[in-house]
Amino acid sequence: MSDAEAITELAKRRGFFFGANGAYGGVAGFYTFGPQGATLKSNVEAAWRDRFTVKEGNEEIEAPTIMPEAVFEASGHLEGFDDMLVECGECGESHRADHLVEGETSIEEAESLPASEIEMLVRDHGIACPTCGAPLAGRDVEDFNLMFATSIGPGSGQPGYLRPETAQGIFVEFPRLKEYARNKLPFGVTQIGRAYRNEISPRKGIVRTREFTQAELEQFVNPERDEPDLSKVADVAVRLYPATEQEDEDGDYVRTTIGEAVAENVIANDWVAYYLGVAKKWYERIGVDTDRFRFRQHLSGERAHYAADCWDAESEIGGAHDAAELAADPAAGDWIEIAGFAYRGDYDLSKHGEYGDDEFTVFEQYDEPKTVERAVVDPDMSVLGPEFGGVAGDVADALRSLAERNPDAFEGETVTVEVDGEEYAVDADAANFRVEEQTETGEHITPHVVEPSFGVDRTVYTLVAHAYSEDVVDEEERTYLDFEPGIAPTDVAVFPLLSDEELESLANRVVDDLRTAGLSVTYDESGNIGRRYRRQDEVGTPFCVTVDHEGIEGGGPETVTVRERDTTAQVRLPVSDLATRIEAIHAGEESFETLLDEYESVQTDVSKS
Repeated sequence: MSDAEAITELAKRRGFFFGANGAYGGVAGFYTFGPQGATLKSNVEAAWRDRFTVKEGNEEIEAPTIMPEAVFEASGHLEGFDDMLVECGECGESHRADHLVEGETSIEEAESLPASEIEMLVRDHGIACPTCGAPLAGRDVEDFNLMFATSIGPGSGQPGYLRPETAQGIFVEFPRLKEYARNKLPFGVTQIGRAYRNEISPRKGIVRTREFTQAELEQFVNPERDEPDLSKVADVAVRLYPATEQEDEDGDYVRTTIGEAVAENVIANDWVAYYLGVAKKWYERIGVDTDRFRFRQHLSGERAHYAADCWDAESEIGGAHDAAELAADPAAGDWIEIAGFAYRGDYDLSKHGEYGDDEFTVFEQYDEPKTVERAVVDPDMSVLGPEFGGVAGDVADALRSLAERNPDAFEGETVTVEVDGEEYAVDADAANFRVEEQTETGEHITPHVVEPSFGVDRTVYTLVAHAYSEDVVDEEERTYLDFEPGIAPTDVAVFPLLSDEELESLANRVVDDLRTAGLSVTYDESGNIGRRYRRQDEVGTPFCVTVDHEGIEGGGPETVTVRERDTTAQVRLPVSDLATRIEAIHAGEESFETLLDEYESVQTDVSKS
């Protein structure tokens, strides 16, 4: 059984995630998170919110998941949010053509190639339909828009779409959000929520689905002034895979720090570099194996046209290669994108400012008023009206715009402007062009946007894949998930050793104490103690507390044993200390080793061999 198969089997059996709607045959690309998975996912979201919203001083919103068509016309999703589709001529099944090419060739990022080249690769490599085996050579590769369409309102209603990303919900509300930020740049807005993409061929479980959760931050900045505090992340060590190395046949990783990468222009944008550093530390804290983690720069063909620079955080989920192989060969392993970091410039706000009916700029006040020369026109409508009729107003607007862009255009006897593709010549005297001195107290600027965008579902899968471990305990093979305390679905499991009224009474009090301390606790009295340990190991519970007779006899303080998941080491603690010490470990303030140093170790027949 491969690691992927083992993870899928464990995820289904222990309630992490499984295909949805199984009673009706299921539909590819939709998954249900079970009790363990939903809690793990919630913990990831809480950790992300703490780091990227609270600690960065940002604000969070929750926007609708359905938006009108006009939003996506402005954003460019109607025309450009496509994947490459190839349809089998025999069975009629549709497949994502670039993924087929990646599976049958050494090309890692076929998405960056044009459709014509994908067609050629399909032909030259004899790529066949995965469903029926028929050759796909000669089949057209077409663009397929990934958005789910819907109608808003009764009947045909107003056309709308399920959002393919959470970002647009932030961008379209910018005119109001800037007021909440008191029109002061920089400021950031975050959102965690569902997004929808009608994937051609969903695959790899929850790695590529049609409904998923994103956690996104849109950082609005003045590009001429605002800079991040790189000193906070300058020493963060990173493994980078720049575009230049990917395009080199002998390309390799660049192992460096954020500070050095910026100084050497490996990462061109300071804001992107800052968030790469923040993200690296965050991923490490929640339990991502940094030996199976890298930042890969987008190739020119896969980078959005508006993005000046873009890097992906990628994790390796195959598990078939050791750390040395992964470090030596960028082509080794099964890598997936788990986050993207893009400098989007002013594209988004400019487009919504063009299409929308509101101001997508921020007025920034100068420290002192400035006197400037401005080219202005005051068109004589008594001349323009009779001459140009119904388009006279548009001609006047075009003259004003031209004066701002190119004052020299008014030096001749006539000035030419374009309205709806047609040119109109206007007498210069009728334009009333002049240059005036004006006092300005500030200026309207269109902020630039820096976007760290995280895939929550893929992060959850990465944590399960990286936590998946096997060893031998008491001469039995054991499977366990070594989740970090605070991320694991359950913090503590409590067991009464035997079905006994006194033990069960104390066990229930222990559960109440732990829950009062804010910890997630499960109570299990079913089966022998070894099997109960195994059940908790498989779902990644860091600590198991056992209540036994030794802990309530002898007239001294009540005690319990605490077993640590990874080492299976146990200590005996006073019940009065238990909640405080487990809470401290959960918060990262101390480790289990401190308990081993302070309390009595316990040797049992359920110990690591």
